[in-house]
Amino acid sequence: MAMELGRYGIWHGGQHYGPELAAGLEQAGYGTLWLGSSPEADLRDAEVLLAATSSVAVGTSIVNMWKSPAADVAGSYHRLEEEHPGRFLLGVGIGHREATGEYKSPYRTIVGYLDELDDAKVPADRRALAALGPKVLQLSGARAAGALPYLTTAEHTREARRILGGGVLLAPEQMVVLETDPEIARATARDRLAPYLQLSNYTTNFERLGFTDDDFADGGSDRLVDAMVLHGSAVEIAAGLKAHLDAGADHVAIQQLGHEGIDLLPGYEALATVLQ
Repeated sequence: MAMELGRYGIWHGGQHYGPELAAGLEQAGYGTLWLGSSPEADLRDAEVLLAATSSVAVGTSIVNMWKSPAADVAGSYHRLEEEHPGRFLLGVGIGHREATGEYKSPYRTIVGYLDELDDAKVPADRRALAALGPKVLQLSGARAAGALPYLTTAEHTREARRILGGGVLLAPEQMVVLETDPEIARATARDRLAPYLQLSNYTTNFERLGFTDDDFADGGSDRLVDAMVLHGSAVEIAAGLKAHLDAGADHVAIQQLGHEGIDLLPGYEALATVLQ
């Protein structure tokens, strides 16, 4: 890659970030701050994070292709590159069939969007692609710096690395709950997982990993919840995060779950101490 992401980063929607949290995460040693929840084409949330920090990378995970025209996103990319050279990675993706009425020819749409980014001089090594299945994983290696899988397991990471081969970025996201009581942790995890169990791109990927309709019922089986959301002490969660690296990931984006209004920084600091 043309930029350094570090071994671990943090993933949240823009509403959960702020300058103070961004600066604290950088000080804790995380290499990248990832903006989820389909950030706007103007990339102003990314600009806030870049301005609040000095060296950490900032990436989108991901800008939704249906929502944000490539030309607008490319203009925003160039603005950020001029203001904060070498620190921004543009992650883009196709989103969800259930959330987009015009969802058609998704693969051709991805290819066309990447073509437009090429025309707008967004370098291939400064963009990455949301990818779960084999076809889009292959495309992410051919047309971008690599892949940003979301809501997966170390098993998926191992298969993704096999498909991608070496020399291509693989940066999966991983949800975690810092809670040693498994029932409390699973309740938190189920609340976060519930929307994804209604989205076919995720359930299809879960099926590739060996889960069935029974695992999707009643908010998700314990087997599914435990596989998709790491929970326990900082030491236990760190072992699960490192499993992605052992399976071939270059970087892991960590998403800490908790109740509304929770101060996220102490948990991330505890994890950083163990991970380092």
